[in-house]
Amino acid sequence: MKIETALQEYIVENFMYSGDGEELKSDLELFEAGIIDSTGVLELVSFLEEEFEIQVEDTEMVPDNFASIDQLAAFIRKKSA
Repeated sequence: MKIETALQEYIVENFMYSGDGEELKSDLELFEAGIIDSTGVLELVSFLEEEFEIQVEDTEMVPDNFASIDQLAAFIRKKSA
């Protein structure tokens, strides 16, 4: 499964309680749109570590890595390399 697809499915299932994910574009700012908050980041980190077998350091939990699906996917690819 493509990284972006796995991320989108997880975010829709766990954070978008009232939608079907159609409006969740890969470049949508997740924090600005109110989809993910600080607690959601912790849940998302747990998912990333389990699903993609990476270790997310505290210093890596910054908006540049978690702002959108595109940025998350790039972060995962970098960590997996």
